[in-house]
Amino acid sequence: MDMLTLGITLVSFLLSFFFALGGVGSAVVLIPTLTWMGVPFDLARPTGLFVNAVSMIGATYSNIKEKRLDFKLGIPIVVASVVMAPLGAWIGHFLPLKSLMILFICFLCFSGTMMLFFKTSKYKDQFREDRPLGGPFLVGVLAGFISGLLGVGGGGVISPLMIMQGFNPKKVATVTAFAVPFSSITAFAAYAMMGSVSIKLLIFAGLAAWGGGYLGTKVMHAKMKPATVKKFLGGVLILLGIKLLWSVVLN
Repeated sequence: MDMLTLGITLVSFLLSFFFALGGVGSAVVLIPTLTWMGVPFDLARPTGLFVNAVSMIGATYSNIKEKRLDFKLGIPIVVASVVMAPLGAWIGHFLPLKSLMILFICFLCFSGTMMLFFKTSKYKDQFREDRPLGGPFLVGVLAGFISGLLGVGGGGVISPLMIMQGFNPKKVATVTAFAVPFSSITAFAAYAMMGSVSIKLLIFAGLAAWGGGYLGTKVMHAKMKPATVKKFLGGVLILLGIKLLWSVVLN
């Protein structure tokens, strides 16, 4: 294993561990980090999608086993995101790198702001029980497109928009974990068809991220308060966005 591959493996493990302590995926921070380590942005994005898919499949398996997942609520999001994610990936393949980076920075700052200021505990007593098609479908359209375009999972979009529609945060968390692998896998397939995938990078970064995320989730359930960690991570994302913006401006 060369030094770059070793560095990527360690970084993927550590970032996934720390972000799992806050109960969130690491792709949004893994992508710019890999880019700074010399991995082209076009290769970092499908790697982020792969990491998202692997980590969320495990969470969904657990939710199905414990009968926590509301399939009927999640299906419209899945259908819409599966259609839109490849479209986002295809458009992203042809956009100028600088434009993509600016969009990614906007998403980074949006995710950081939501982690800092959006309090799911405020909505813990809302229990909307109907299963509409229109609202979740539109959420899936937006989440799928962003997922494919930027290589992020789309969970950062699904969660707040579904909670704001009146659904309970715990139910939304299981629906988000259910929808993200579908959009990630279809967008990843689109990148693979366009030749923007490194198998070596997927193996080392993907496995390390899965291991870090699994261990971080274990520690989080045993000893941590995710809300406190999430606020810290939100601040990190915003600082990361500012640093990336500075790099883009200088270049």
